[in-house]
Amino acid sequence: MSQVPNLKSVMLAVLIVVGALAQGIRGHAAEMKTLVVAGGCFWCVEADFEKVKGVTSAVSGYAGGTTIDPTYKQVTRGGTGHYEAVQITYDASQVSLESLLYSFFRSVDPTDAGGQFCDRGNSYRTAIFVDGAGERAVAQAAKADAMADLGQTVVTPILNAAPFYKAEAYHQDYYKGQKRVLTRFGPIKQAKAYKRYRESCGRDARVKQLWGDAAVFAGR
Repeated sequence: MSQVPNLKSVMLAVLIVVGALAQGIRGHAAEMKTLVVAGGCFWCVEADFEKVKGVTSAVSGYAGGTTIDPTYKQVTRGGTGHYEAVQITYDASQVSLESLLYSFFRSVDPTDAGGQFCDRGNSYRTAIFVDGAGERAVAQAAKADAMADLGQTVVTPILNAAPFYKAEAYHQDYYKGQKRVLTRFGPIKQAKAYKRYRESCGRDARVKQLWGDAAVFAGR
């Protein structure tokens, strides 16, 4: 009969562990948040932020405009008001909004009001989309910090959260795609085309020139 209490103890311990794990999973899920930023070519922003610990996904898309569910051609042609943007989903228990925005500013040229690097036009401008007064305050502090570090005017606007429209499938994870595509560099795999585009566009060179050692993604 002495085994019965032991069995009950074991079962109780198992239930406690299972309950703790379930609670941990629920607590972890509750920490998942999103941030939408525009930093020029969304391939590059997506590639940069998917390297960040605590970021679970980065999705290329469009935000800030008036056209519902726009296409890439519509956005780049102009008139939709949309930015090329990236929706970053992150675990706030592993990486903070402050840290993400610090990295964002130091991965773009926030002094450029006409686009980013070789990509010109309204859809390639920088922007941060915030949801509520709390996020706006964090973004304003990050912008002020970037301006102080640069000693230049930062033109990146902080905008109210807007509908985010996911870009076409072929834009997602373009930087690591293995499909062969026809480019001005010839028919090559997407991953190689992306690297050549990024280098020829001068993105990392300009960010490094502007931010120096603080350029968190340049050359990575």
